[in-house]
Amino acid sequence: MRLIILLSLLAAMSAALGAGDPVPSPSERARVIQLLRESQKEFLAAVENLSQEAWTYKPAPDRWSVAEVSEHIMLAEETLFGMAQKALGAPANPEAETRTAGKTEFLERVMVDRSRRAQAPESVKPLGLARAEILDRYQGSRARTMKFIEATTAGLKAHTADHPFPVFGTLNAYQWILYIPLHNIRHNQQIAEVKASSGFPR
Repeated sequence: MRLIILLSLLAAMSAALGAGDPVPSPSERARVIQLLRESQKEFLAAVENLSQEAWTYKPAPDRWSVAEVSEHIMLAEETLFGMAQKALGAPANPEAETRTAGKTEFLERVMVDRSRRAQAPESVKPLGLARAEILDRYQGSRARTMKFIEATTAGLKAHTADHPFPVFGTLNAYQWILYIPLHNIRHNQQIAEVKASSGFPR
């Protein structure tokens, strides 16, 4: 997938920049902005012009429809942005650099790899919202996320919040923001899987 190749290239270009500086480097900021834009573009293109039958089609009883995946993406962005704000609302963590070392690269690697599935927390499981509400809230949240990362001068990497999944542990506010497009990319792949299933309405 083009987004995954882009992600790898951008990560390699900026991996050594900004070490020890709590403010994201220009390349780190640009990386998140580009991923936010590309993941949004890919998502909106994937759900555009789907019939209601296609929107709600489930490949199997235990699999999500495009509608459910889309709602999960939207709910997760709201939650992840909230976690970044929670981190920024806490005092700077004197152990932030140590506690979050290697987590950016870890997120970039595991979030886009759908060979390993994860159970979504209850707070971000789809509730059956209408398509218009899902897409309106998605685009509103994405605009807010974009505006924030473009304008903030905060030391995002000095402030942390713990992920509910132990495998991620402590993440800094920059990593919580980066998580948003990576999560979007992961579930764009899931939407593509649903649309590629043999029974998907054409």
